[in-house]
Amino acid sequence: MLAAAASLVVRFRRAAGVERQQLKWFTYAAAIQAVLTAAAAVSPTLDDRIPDVLDNLGYAAVPLAIGVAILRYRLYDIDRIINRTVVYGLVTVILALGYGAGVLVLGQLLGRDRPSLAVAGATLGVAALFQPARRRVQQAVDRRFNRRRYDAARTIAAFSARLREEVELDTLTGELRAVVDQTMEPTVTTLWLRPSGGSPEAG
Repeated sequence: MLAAAASLVVRFRRAAGVERQQLKWFTYAAAIQAVLTAAAAVSPTLDDRIPDVLDNLGYAAVPLAIGVAILRYRLYDIDRIINRTVVYGLVTVILALGYGAGVLVLGQLLGRDRPSLAVAGATLGVAALFQPARRRVQQAVDRRFNRRRYDAARTIAAFSARLREEVELDTLTGELRAVVDQTMEPTVTTLWLRPSGGSPEAG
């Protein structure tokens, strides 16, 4: 298993384009299977049927991912899936720790005779923190693992700020093309302008 994992790492480092996306699907499914297998190992204390369900889900993940990789159906969605998995996994851990700390602190402040108030307060606090935490974690993940998207978002935000102040059409046209080249990197750009009362013209 270690040799197989090492071979995947080597192939992934050497791969590009479609092959790299295919390996991402397979690696993602293998990671899901490992997590589900570990969860199945500790779940019998909760319910005897849970390990079988988790094992079956884990075994199904790899062939499904291989099917996606071979058929190339929605192949490039794997980057978004990995991104969302990392973001929501981190948010879940952060909120779970915050909830536990909130219950502990509020329990000490309110006294042991009113545990329901501590639970309710911690739940409301976690609910209020969800969106801010998700945005912060999303920005951190994009900055660390998806630098091009993070830089593109910052470029577009800066252009939007300048757009409110710029009134010169030629300057605005040049800046728009520069933003498109920087964020999307097209081989050719064409800008169509529609004069008031006229037909579109190519620029």
